[in-house]
Amino acid sequence: MARRVVVTGMGIVSSLGLNLESNWNRLVAGQSGVKPITLFDASMNQTRIAAELPAEFEEHYRKYIKKRAASQMTRVTKMCIVAAKDAVKHAGIDFELYDKTRCSVIIGVVNTGNSSVEKNTTPQNTVFKSMTNAMSAWISLEYQLLGPNFAINTACASSANAMAFGYDMIHNNQADIIIAGGADSIINKEEIQGFNALYALSINNDPPEKASKPFSVDRDGFIIGEGAGVIILESEESANRRGATIYAELAGYGISSEGYNIMAPMKDGKGMAYTIEKALKSTGISKEEVDYINAHGTSTELNDRYETLAIKQVFGEQAYNIPISSSKSMLGHTIGAAGTIEGIVTILSIYHDIVTPTINLDHPDPDLDLDYIPNTSRSKKVQVALSNSFGFGGHNATLVFRKY
Repeated sequence: MARRVVVTGMGIVSSLGLNLESNWNRLVAGQSGVKPITLFDASMNQTRIAAELPAEFEEHYRKYIKKRAASQMTRVTKMCIVAAKDAVKHAGIDFELYDKTRCSVIIGVVNTGNSSVEKNTTPQNTVFKSMTNAMSAWISLEYQLLGPNFAINTACASSANAMAFGYDMIHNNQADIIIAGGADSIINKEEIQGFNALYALSINNDPPEKASKPFSVDRDGFIIGEGAGVIILESEESANRRGATIYAELAGYGISSEGYNIMAPMKDGKGMAYTIEKALKSTGISKEEVDYINAHGTSTELNDRYETLAIKQVFGEQAYNIPISSSKSMLGHTIGAAGTIEGIVTILSIYHDIVTPTINLDHPDPDLDLDYIPNTSRSKKVQVALSNSFGFGGHNATLVFRKY
């Protein structure tokens, strides 16, 4: 029998803070985490700003990871371990009380972090630092879990896919608990130069906090962010049996491939629209029931235009009644981690009945005329919310969360 899937714990590290509370408070306050790059000398780059983790992270992770293990991990893996351990603690789970063959780990990641900014890489730890599956493996080792652990790379939809596959495993009675999420950082000279060459990044370096401006007429590209987000997915029966706090239900999802272009979304947003439709169909939720959309909202010319068109295609006139916002205006684009980090924002919006803003929306694009919650958070009763993630290569994912 198909089972309901609920969220019982969350962990996050981002440019806005190193725990769930600080991230949520700063998101509600509409604060930006974008600053001048410190991880390397970016003085010769066109883009010299990013949404880096606070400098305190270098000491913070030591509370979570033993020195020898840390020497075998990249900065990105450390982010993921911190977020995962916070999520498990937040959920109040003691894995010793569970059948560990039914507990799994799924992590989305694009870049393992073993780049030019990684320090202290030696022949002895190069392999461990380069393993795409390192994050899921280390988390599984931490709790001695015996269910499958694996990594997913579907570009910017990676960790959204991780949550979707976790949903399937619990929904179809293949698991009871899934640690699902993502971590990423591409804040290094080579990656930034590469995205600059594709005209994908903003080059408005001053002031940094104003550079990411989704849905604005003067948007000129995204800002790279880094971080990790991890959620605990659990069967409804398991959560209720132990009296867990349930923050939301993951009601369903839609994933698809556009098969159109390695970089650009399908014209007129048809691929995105199909994914959103598929997500709603998976849940039986009507279009009129959707109260909020956390947009992919990258601040690029094409994404923001086509995502708006996709939402209009799916919802028709109802699209004008749905508050929509882009967390990337504050967090930057956290690439493989974005799906889960923004999923957490969506879950907290449902739990607290507050929708966070799209900051820097001072000059809206007249062609993008939906309610993008400009600059200020809003109290809003949220029963159902969507979270969109659309990645290079045509990877699309929409998650549907519902108040429990």
